[in-house]
Amino acid sequence: MTEIIGVRFKSGGKEYYFDPRGTRVAPGEEVIIETAKGLEFGVCSQANTQVEDDSVVQPLRPLIRLATDRDREVLLRNREKEKSALEICEAKVLEHKLDMKLVRCECSFDGNKLLFFFTSEGRVDFRALVKDLASTFHSRIELRQIGVRDESKMVGGLGICGRPFCCNAFLEQFQPVSIKMAKTQGLSLNPAKISGACGRLMCCLKYEQDAYEDAVKRMPKNESFVETPDGAGTISSVDYLRETVKVRLEDTPDAPQSYAATELNVIRSGKGRRPEGYVAPPREQLERLRRVTPPPAAPEEFSLSGSIDAALSALGGGEPRKGGQGRNAGRRRSDKPRQEGQSKADGKPRQENKPKQENRPKQDGRPRQENRPGPKPQSKEGVRPGKSPEGQSETPGRNRRRRRRGGGKPKEGGAPAGTQE
Repeated sequence: MTEIIGVRFKSGGKEYYFDPRGTRVAPGEEVIIETAKGLEFGVCSQANTQVEDDSVVQPLRPLIRLATDRDREVLLRNREKEKSALEICEAKVLEHKLDMKLVRCECSFDGNKLLFFFTSEGRVDFRALVKDLASTFHSRIELRQIGVRDESKMVGGLGICGRPFCCNAFLEQFQPVSIKMAKTQGLSLNPAKISGACGRLMCCLKYEQDAYEDAVKRMPKNESFVETPDGAGTISSVDYLRETVKVRLEDTPDAPQSYAATELNVIRSGKGRRPEGYVAPPREQLERLRRVTPPPAAPEEFSLSGSIDAALSALGGGEPRKGGQGRNAGRRRSDKPRQEGQSKADGKPRQENKPKQENRPKQDGRPRQENRPGPKPQSKEGVRPGKSPEGQSETPGRNRRRRRRGGGKPKEGGAPAGTQE
């Protein structure tokens, strides 16, 4: 086993292994590393880890030290030097009239070397340019031609999906992409829709290629002759993501039906004529191919009465009511029968009902008169039966009710309460 740390020199760049020499380095810490080009400034991407000896190319370059404030100042000076060197090199390119596009300039950590990246459609003779730049910066000069995909990786940007370029964000190496992948995935072959900002096929076509290749092996081919639960027909289209196909039935060719791949019985794979001597099986046998999907479980409906019953049952207040027993089905009497003579609230002996007249309070502070039988009604002219000659009612309770309604006060300009005109 070998102890290593992972270091990246660029954001989204390749990860390299180095020998930590017993130093504990946490991910995200800045380090100074010895490389084949000299000392370089990098960021730790993987902490101290033990790996197999076969997975490491010996000998490992060592870790020099953890980055200090002085190292960070040197890095800032190198970044400023790169910007000025790129501007000067662009002016030199125009002066030498070279067909090349500068992309980026990198300065080594010790400042002894400048590396320029450029793109060009053809081969460029830049020997005179290198001599001119070396006399200007008094350092080693290197010009490296790169492709358009490497240019997008260095510059960065946003793709048609709205996210940063995959090559600039996390891809360490470019994967080969072909137009066959777009055909397998059923995408449009329009170059504008399947090409990236670099003008090449999008790298994301490679991500789902393995899943599509597996689905192609399991799914029937287009234009295959198959048997379905509704009869025989020909496949018109295949959906690899949903794993469904559309079939033009012989009975209704104008209305394709959608079926799952497991509901089909392939008679002829791919294009071709109808098999000679083919006889469709009976409908009962075809119906066995239909896949029966169990209905999803209905979610439990929220019921206020059910929640109350559950709370009462938890408190021991009685059994919860069963559903479908009416609106007031949850109202149940106590398990113990109530004894006669006890009230519902506190179980005390129930008092006998007394006449309402005795329980009535005094209305106007006057002493209550005892109920005495009045004189019998006399038949006189102008006097109605059931009333005394003085015009008062024989029943004192009725007078009290009228007095209560009127407040016991005579109306202005009228007869006193308890009398009729």
